[in-house]
Amino acid sequence: MEELSGTHAAPQPVAPGTQPASLDRIVAAGHAHLPGHAVQFVFWDDDQPGVVLLSIGATPTSDYTKNRTVRVDAHRAAILDEINAQSGVLPFILRLHTELLLGLKGKIFLGVMGACFVLAIASGIALYGPSMRRLKFGEVRHHRVAIVRWLDLHNLVGIVIGCWMLVVGSTGVLNAFADLTIKYWQYDQLADMLGKEAGRPRPETLSSVQQTADAAQALATGMKPSFIAFPGSIFSSASHYAVFMKGASPLTSRLLKPVVCDAATGRVVDSRAMPWYVTALLVSQPLHFGDYGGLPLKIIWALLTLLTIFVLGSGLVLWSGRILRARRLRDGGRR
Repeated sequence: MEELSGTHAAPQPVAPGTQPASLDRIVAAGHAHLPGHAVQFVFWDDDQPGVVLLSIGATPTSDYTKNRTVRVDAHRAAILDEINAQSGVLPFILRLHTELLLGLKGKIFLGVMGACFVLAIASGIALYGPSMRRLKFGEVRHHRVAIVRWLDLHNLVGIVIGCWMLVVGSTGVLNAFADLTIKYWQYDQLADMLGKEAGRPRPETLSSVQQTADAAQALATGMKPSFIAFPGSIFSSASHYAVFMKGASPLTSRLLKPVVCDAATGRVVDSRAMPWYVTALLVSQPLHFGDYGGLPLKIIWALLTLLTIFVLGSGLVLWSGRILRARRLRDGGRR
């Protein structure tokens, strides 16, 4: 959908093996494009090869949610265009799905609802065996009344995709509390990595971004940068860069390893593996969205989602049928 609706400029083709431009040139291009602003993040999107993205704020410490995202040709260090991540149909649907347009309160509410969803699916799987003792697996009693046919179809589809719904529901709960998880990591491990140097003021002259990234890559061999947080941003301090490295395999590419570097010299200060709770969050994201097997897996995820909607809809039909029957019985008793 993004490809069909997008009008983003493509980077110029280059010969295989051509080395990308220095990150210092790319950052300088961003500053020239938005004079008086500050680059807060440099990041790479695997779906946009040959492109480096810059998240640029009004100041080094301004609210990152209001940043402007600039796409830069990775080899020519030339500005391609800007992305408005807050407007459009797909960003609106994403915010509706993840937070109900209510921010953190919406995420917490959806997390609680997700936990209830997981409990409902787990209890439905536990009840399936006893409720189907007298029936064959997958049997639909077409000769019975409509409400019974709905029940059989509800049970059949529910048990077939039950495990998938548990995985998507539980990973959705983890994602709903992602902001709180990351905030805890910042106050816990990141604060410890920055140590006493976190209170130092921002240096007048920052070290080379490219040399900083190279130092991080030399430490984390076999990995490559996923994004770089500049001094003053939410994932660093006023006197540090934070280079977040990722692996090359389908699994390790989802896992991050932070490398904290001195903003004045570019030397590595500290580096640690992410704690288990952040690792669980990072692994849950591709499982929830089906975002680790390309377009075919996304299509399968979409079809399974349609079946889940059927399970939820048939559950509502069964619930409303019980309410109507109870009401009829109650009204009949009064007569």
